[in-house]
Amino acid sequence: MNIVDTKHKEALEFIEEVTRNTDKVQKQVLSEILSISSHVEYLLRYGLNGRTDVETYKNVIPIASYEHLKPYIERIANGDNSPILCGRPITDFLLSSGTSGGERKIFPCTEEEMERIWFARSLVMPVVNRYVTGMDKGKALFFMFSKENAYTPGGLPFCSALTVFYRSWQFKNRPYDPFEDYTSPDETILCEDFDQSTYSQCLCGLYQSRLVVRVGSVFVYGIVRIILFIQKHWSLLCDDIRTGTVNAQIIRDVSVREAVEKILVKPDPELADFIEFECKRDESWKGIIGRLWPNAKYIDAIITGSMSQHIPSVDFYSNGLPFVSARYACSECFLGINLNPLCKPNEVAYTLIPTMAYFEFLPIQLDDEQEQQYDDDAQQLVDLADVKLGYEYELYVTTYTGLYRYGVGDVLRVVGFKNTAPQFRYICRKKILLSIDCEKTNELELQNAVQNAMTHLMKKFNVSLVDYTSYADTTSTRNQGHYVFYWELRHDDRNFINATTANGGTIPKSVFEECCLVSEESLNSEYKENRTLDKSIGPLEIKIVEAGTFDKLMDYAISRGSSASQYKTPRCVKDVHLLNSCVVSNYFSQECPNYSPGL
Repeated sequence: MNIVDTKHKEALEFIEEVTRNTDKVQKQVLSEILSISSHVEYLLRYGLNGRTDVETYKNVIPIASYEHLKPYIERIANGDNSPILCGRPITDFLLSSGTSGGERKIFPCTEEEMERIWFARSLVMPVVNRYVTGMDKGKALFFMFSKENAYTPGGLPFCSALTVFYRSWQFKNRPYDPFEDYTSPDETILCEDFDQSTYSQCLCGLYQSRLVVRVGSVFVYGIVRIILFIQKHWSLLCDDIRTGTVNAQIIRDVSVREAVEKILVKPDPELADFIEFECKRDESWKGIIGRLWPNAKYIDAIITGSMSQHIPSVDFYSNGLPFVSARYACSECFLGINLNPLCKPNEVAYTLIPTMAYFEFLPIQLDDEQEQQYDDDAQQLVDLADVKLGYEYELYVTTYTGLYRYGVGDVLRVVGFKNTAPQFRYICRKKILLSIDCEKTNELELQNAVQNAMTHLMKKFNVSLVDYTSYADTTSTRNQGHYVFYWELRHDDRNFINATTANGGTIPKSVFEECCLVSEESLNSEYKENRTLDKSIGPLEIKIVEAGTFDKLMDYAISRGSSASQYKTPRCVKDVHLLNSCVVSNYFSQECPNYSPGL
């Protein structure tokens, strides 16, 4: 048995062991966390006094939100080196991919946590290898991106969790593993310029296309973005492959260019002709992934939650390649893995790894209309070993990095068990309405964006808003996903106006375009970063609908069983056929919102 086989065997044995003794392992994890951090200010404040047992911990340590922990985190960020939250030195802050109230969340990270994440990630391929053979006989075309570091006032770097991981010692000095052999050199991954990084990774992936056995990105939307990128640049990519050179006007970073040149060892005009033929022969690009990378066995990406809306697009491009949604992680900590990687997308379930953190769960109640109700104060959190099949819970974590009984905001449903360890299906983010990429927009943010845009409109015209809703449009195979706001308008003294007329005059197109931009300026910083820097989100669109549209929407809901007395206009919709049939005009933001990296 070789080294890789031995590691795979040990990984599978580890999974078996920790899932057989879930409750015991969880108690050990909590005891270890509290022992490491017994002297920190936060735990001493609540009187834990060195105790490490579950009962005392639950009795004295409160359930925490980000607002609760924020003052402690800010002190660390501002340079206070005293033991405040964590008993280990804080080396980085991780930026949350989700935001609320327009504010960025940062979470402390330690060197030991990177080791823990690296180990958890190493469990994935041993599981996949049981279901998909030959993954060690080729390369992975997996698109990975880094972002520029920013720094807290105290001098600690903060950036996305993935950037910290890709820059970590563990990633840069990883031993060769035939199951994790990437087409992209590290220099292309660590390049902070998105266009240069994307172009160089596409070039390397296409040049080695015959070797690619899986195609992936962290989130499935990343695959859509890559296909759109190749659609725009395939001619230049073919030129580089045909000549065996690298376009210096696009790849300006010398280290990236030199790394790519080591891949493009010689011209390959035959391959360039093949790629050109495949890109030209079908304008729809149906099945393009399978045609450009004919040996790819599956799509490797997170497809749960809001990412599920992108499955049809990638399915179209891949011509039905299976999806493997293998990992479940967040900025707070690595959480779990999918032990049945070839399951259907709507059946993906994750087994939380009991050694990664101490997990607790808040049961979610359902009212008569089956709407989720949250009451953090009225219920007690239950342990990982005590959740019940079929029930839904909000996830809380206690981590090695200084988060205690912290509400992550993910809603999970128990769908099965691996030995004694429950398996969870990701349902949604708590109270999140809209998401295209990694950003998450809640109802309050949406309402604020609409109100600010309407205030801008009302300053110039005597109109008001009858009602509104929203939609995350990911249906186009040619354009990027973007937010759509549906507005029904009227004069203050008359009925609905035809969107372009008010007070007997015409509302200029430019005014509605300004409203689009005002809306974008009102959304959270993660949205603005993805829209402005990453360009992963397209311009926001406002669609004006005819008079009575929202009455029709209510009638439709009632016809399908909703209660007329309890009906509320949904602030986000998935089925837009009725709304689109009532649209009289639409407008797009013509500029990107202002965005400056920082806290």
